Amino acid sequence: MPSPTRPVLAAVVAVLALGACSAIRTSTPSPVGTVSLTSPATASATPGTGGPAATPGATAAPGNPDHVAITLEPFATVSGGPLAITAPDDGTGRLFVAVQAGQVWVVEADGTVLEEPLVDLGPRTRGGGEQGLLGLAVHPTFPTDPRVFANYTDSAGDSVVASLALDPGNPNRLDLASHRQLLFLDQPYSNHNGGGVVFGPDGKLYLSFGDGGSGGDPQGNGQRLDTLLGKILRIDIDGEAGEGAYGIPSDNPFAAADGLDEIWHYGLRNPWRMSFDRDTGDLWIGDVGQSLYEEVDVARGGVGGLNFGWNVMEGRHCYGADTCATEGLTLPVTDYGRDLGCTVIGGYVYRGSDFPFLRGTYLFADYCSGNIFAIDAAASAVAAAVVVGSAANRISAFG
Repeated sequence: MPSPTRPVLAAVVAVLALGACSAIRTSTPSPVGTVSLTSPATASATPGTGGPAATPGATAAPGNPDHVAITLEPFATVSGGPLAITAPDDGTGRLFVAVQAGQVWVVEADGTVLEEPLVDLGPRTRGGGEQGLLGLAVHPTFPTDPRVFANYTDSAGDSVVASLALDPGNPNRLDLASHRQLLFLDQPYSNHNGGGVVFGPDGKLYLSFGDGGSGGDPQGNGQRLDTLLGKILRIDIDGEAGEGAYGIPSDNPFAAADGLDEIWHYGLRNPWRMSFDRDTGDLWIGDVGQSLYEEVDVARGGVGGLNFGWNVMEGRHCYGADTCATEGLTLPVTDYGRDLGCTVIGGYVYRGSDFPFLRGTYLFADYCSGNIFAIDAAASAVAAAVVVGSAANRISAFG
């Protein structure tokens, strides 16, 4: 999220959260094809519904963002500032929408929002600014394994990752008594909390945390390996945890070397939304810039231990210097400047079959400008971010 001198993303996120590509229809044709994505939209307690699905009328080369145009349609309306969306693979078609205020709302397959939340963590969280309930993930075997995992800032402003289990008597409620803290991370400042929580194709839980906040990374946390700040973590919540609440995968890059065992990647400022490409296992990360450049990073399938460069680099540019040492750094697959936006929102690689011209395209957005971007996810060199649409309201997350 932005530094204190820039517009704060989380302070006004009661606006728009882009939903899954599961109810997409074609609209007015572009040179090749235009698609409208159904999405949860402007914050309100009143549920809404989306338009009907229809067969697309155009095709194009997969992964070619120059031939894609995207527009958005409302699907459901959720109050409290939606920041994360996940879908249990349980055949119900439900979405779980986590909002900054601390609640997780259940959105039915038809867009209806249930009156009672799945869980209310509001009393445990400090919301507002860049704090609150920031991330949510459902166990891949849910409801066989009934756990849901949340990443939030507590009443003191520090980061907590916790698990909660489904209420055995109610499939639309989590049991608050089952709350179990897995990880605690002291936050030196109120901004740059990251907050992502996703399961990888390997079944491990991945967590993202920003550099601790303020501006310019004054503690140098992005490049330090003795702190979890400015990192992507990888932990095992299904194996033998020993005395701790989670285990350390033996192939974590620093598990038998200098550095904290949980670290998977480092050199990040404020990773705001990460996702895995379900075909390749590539990990995509939107990392919010300081003052000049926004960036998208990618770790190709299964690769750990990458250094994405902050605060040596901002995007593909030296930070605060004319020259800098780039050896050993993994530079962004794309970046963009203030002419296109000021806060990147990481998205997803589209792998559906309904729209061939989207397949293999990584979609992401910018919170400030409302621009929706696309790049070819298979690009082996630096890819220019192509603007393929815009949002009337600010996009805070994809799901």
